[in-house]
Formats: sequence, C-alpha cells, structure tokens
Amino acid sequence: MNASRYLTATLWSWSIAVFLSPAILAQQATDNVAPEAASGTHIEGFFERSAASLAAKTAGQPVAAENWMIVAANPLAVEAGAEVLAVGGSAADAMIATQAVLGLVEPQSSGLGGGAFLVWYNAESGELTTLDGRETAPAAATPSLFQTEDGEPMGFFDAVIGGRSVGTPGIPALMEDAHRRWGRASWTTLFDRAIQLSENGFEASPRLVEMIVYSEETLSVHPPVAEMFLTEGTALEIGEITRNPAYAETLRTIAKEGADAFYTGSIAAEIVQTVQDFAANPGLLDLDDLAAYQVKERPAVCAGYRDYEICGMGPPSSGALSVGQILGLLEPFDIGAMGPDSPEAWRLIGDASRLAFADRGLYMADSDFVAVPTKGLVDPAYLAERAQLLEGATALTEVSPGEPGFDHAMLWAPDESLELPSTTHISIVDSYGNALSMTSSIENGFGSRLMAPGGFLLNNQLTDFSFRSHDNGRPIANALAPGKRPRSSMAPTIVLRDGAPVMVIGSPGGSRIIGYVAQAIINTLDWGMDIQQALDMPHRVNRFGPFDLEAGTSAEAMAPALEALGYEVSIRPLTSGTHGIVITEEGLLGGADPRREGIAIGE
Repeated sequence: MNASRYLTATLWSWSIAVFLSPAILAQQATDNVAPEAASGTHIEGFFERSAASLAAKTAGQPVAAENWMIVAANPLAVEAGAEVLAVGGSAADAMIATQAVLGLVEPQSSGLGGGAFLVWYNAESGELTTLDGRETAPAAATPSLFQTEDGEPMGFFDAVIGGRSVGTPGIPALMEDAHRRWGRASWTTLFDRAIQLSENGFEASPRLVEMIVYSEETLSVHPPVAEMFLTEGTALEIGEITRNPAYAETLRTIAKEGADAFYTGSIAAEIVQTVQDFAANPGLLDLDDLAAYQVKERPAVCAGYRDYEICGMGPPSSGALSVGQILGLLEPFDIGAMGPDSPEAWRLIGDASRLAFADRGLYMADSDFVAVPTKGLVDPAYLAERAQLLEGATALTEVSPGEPGFDHAMLWAPDESLELPSTTHISIVDSYGNALSMTSSIENGFGSRLMAPGGFLLNNQLTDFSFRSHDNGRPIANALAPGKRPRSSMAPTIVLRDGAPVMVIGSPGGSRIIGYVAQAIINTLDWGMDIQQALDMPHRVNRFGPFDLEAGTSAEAMAPALEALGYEVSIRPLTSGTHGIVITEEGLLGGADPRREGIAIGE
C-alpha cells in the first residue's frame, strides 16, 4: 500500500501538518501536544518474527517466562536483546544490544546522540543503584542561550532545530559503564546485530514512517537527515528497506575501541563540526565538552506505597520524586476499593498529580548545581500533610508548591521549561535475577534534526532547561548553566517488596511520563490488573489542571463526571510507550504498550 494513503487513514488528524506553518509550530510549543503518534495498532502482519509475543499483545495477554524477559519499543531491538539473554548474557549486556538496534530502527526516539537514566537491581547483593547518563550543557553555555536579544525566551522550535540545542551525549558512556559493572558477554559482540541490520537493511516500520511524515518539513533542513529519511523529498514507504552503513562503521569503532572512541578522535570531531557549522543556528558544544563527559552513579530515590517501595532516578530527573509523591499522596485513600471507573478515584489521582507537579516546577533540577529537597519531597510526614488537601469533594481550585524539609533553604521561582518526546524505554530481567529499567531519549522527535557523519541523530536536550533564568528577581532551579544536566521527567522504575523486585516499568511521553508510570503502578498494585491489562488501560493524565483523556477510548466517557467535579477536560491522543515486567513466584510476566510497536520476549 502507498505509505501516504496508509497514513492518511490512520494518523491522528492533527499530526499530519504539525510542521507546516508557524502558527502550528507555536501551538505545539505549548507542551500540550503529544509529538509522537500512536502506531502499535498498525503492525499486525508487519513483523514476521516474534509472532507469539505480538499475538499475546494483540490479544491483551501478558507474555509469560520462567528465566528471563525483555520488553522494548521495536521487535528487531527486542530480538537483539533476547539473543544475548538466551546465551547467558546479563540485563546490562542485553540493554546494550537493544539500544544499539533502537538507534537504528527507532532513530527519532533515542540513540548514540542522546542520553539515558538507568535503574539497576543487583540480585547478588540485593542492592539498587542508578546511572545518570543525561546530557550536559557545554562549558561555553550561558543562562541566556535560549533568549532573544531583548531577553525574552526564543520560540521553541527556533531553539530546537540546529546546533544550539545539542548537549553532550551520554548513551555511549552509559552503555560502557553498565557493561563494566554488570556485563558478562564480550563487549565487542554486543553490536553485531545492529551492525548487520545497518548494512543489510531493515524494513522501515509504520511508526518510523509516520514520524517522518509528521516531521517532513523540518527533516529537510540538514542534508544528511534528508538523505536518510526522505527519498526525493518525500518520506520513506512503510516496509522500504533502509540502510545506514555510516552507523555500522561507528558501532564497529565503539565495539573495537570502547566509548572513548566516541568522545575523542574523529567521531567527536565530526559531532563538533556538525553542531558548530550549522549556519542557521550553530551550537557551542566542543571537543573539551565531549572529552570531559562522565556518567554519574547516584543513589536511587524510593518512596513507600502500600507494602511496596517505588524506586527510580533522582535529580536531575523529576521522575522518581514525582511518581513517588503522587503515590505517597494517595496512601491514605482506598482507591483500590473505588475501582478504575470511579471519578472520585481519578479526582484523587488527578489532584495528587497536580500537587506533585507544583513541587516539581519549583524545586527539581540538577542537584549537582542547586539544592533539591530530595528527602523532604518524599518524606511520609510531608506527604501526609499535603494529602489533607485532597479530602474535599471537588477538584482543587488552586494548587501551589508545598514546603518540604530542606537541608538548607533556597528561594526559587517556578520553572517554565517545556519537555517533549521522543523517548524510549527498556525493561529487562535476566536469568541471574538482575533487573534493569532504562529510559533513553533525544528529546523531541528526531532531536535537533542534525545527523553526525557517523549515522546518528544529535539530541536537543538543552531545550529541557528553562529558557528564562529568573522570574520576578528569583532564580529558576532548572536554569541553564555550564556542565549542568537539564531536568527530565524520565521515570525508569523498579518496584520492590521486602527488598526484592516485583515490577520493572517505565515509559516515554515527555512530562506525561510521570502520569503514565504512576497509572501503570496503580493499575497493577491497587486494581489488580496483570501487566498487559495495566498498559492497555486508557489514559487519564493531569499535570497542571486540565484533565487529559485519551481520545478514542472509554476514558472519554468520564469527561462529564470530571467536569462536574470542577475540571477542564481535554480529549487528546496520549501516546505512551510503557514497557513493564512483573516478577512473581511463578515466573515473569511482560507487557508492551499497544500504542507503539514494542513487544515482550521471554524464556
């Protein structure tokens, strides 16, 4: 079938012309647009492999396994990770193989030119830790990088497209760090499948083609990007064989020489040249920034919920703190008894989320640069006091940040930064009992729209900083600074019970990630859904006041009841990509979000 006719019948009506006019560009920059269209329902019959896993997902059933399990966003990537796990590789090894393929087949979402957060449970020691592979701002960056000459914030896509928005990538260093700590397989072998697919070609998936069509105009601004994704100025066809030999060569170099080959030498020089020589919007990234990059191990942030510990990535991510706050605020209420169709339950969830987002906007940023009240924000006493605000019968008329316990006080102004996908998530449990949850991203779809000569897109993560540095004389915690890591909503999560993992979960979705992950946990722990049912459930997300209900689903029916409770309601596509594994005494159950192309494979 002709791709354009196929897409006309299936894309959301708003997505086709997103980049066709300044007015629409401005609308997208409001942080109320989901820039990645859903595509999971289009893939039946497209991938011949992993038929059983796809059939289970289509039927709404989890995939069961005894020894190991992997869930990720594209069947080819999942197969690459599964091959590693099947021969005794660790979850860290499988992540590397999977991420290498995702950077090829799902390049709009993540890749070598982006960053990631990883949460790891070590079965041997029983310990939980996290690795911060977030991008960093160049040493030459200033707080006014995204401001006009008169000190006002730039237009969002004026800032995104080009070298200005590119931060130092973290993915290659994170992959190597994870392998050094927890790998069992030979580093050099973990890129074999991605190299093979890069050279021999892979079929362009429906979602990749949809995103190309969605972004077609901006993909033409950098010739290497246009050459990769457009054929004579038009998008690839679904199923068209696509090759990326330059990417294969980059992977060969990294496989042979390690991540240092990415951060120094010819690859680094080509990245810098790409960033600095984009005449329309050059960037500041230089060789010293790349050479100085370091992955940081950080303690996991955990929050109690019922009989569980919800653990994830702390600052510079707001994910674990905000998910933990939402659940902690719900602790006094028996939403399990209310059930998933109760407007009252969703009033509590919605306003708990609004309270968490109020704290997020004021306090959360890179804790290496600003004081973040990490312990105070998830302190049970603080959350119990804040939860009293939820005891009314209608929506909160006003939401403001609380006053958590601070190690030392700072007076911040609320943040104004936007955060949009593209992003991807990988959940893995290996045969040794280790668990990995990793969310990686290049931020907006196709990132900065710049491609390095090595065949990978460069991120636009610097636009996750606040474009303003101050508001009414008060500094903004998430303001840009040299070497700083922008705040993120990525929320890779491992749920523990009695110190052992019972769930591995995470999602893409910009700042809605927080709601997607919290909802999946509630669906499972409070409402007794299996993991696939939990991911299939229609979304209801509240961040800043309006309740977003997932278009085309049963969630729409709750609109009148929520409006009666005092909410503004918006019916819209809510394209998560949540991938989860539940660990039981009987084995492993994996689920993949039906809104995207991912699958679960286990043995």
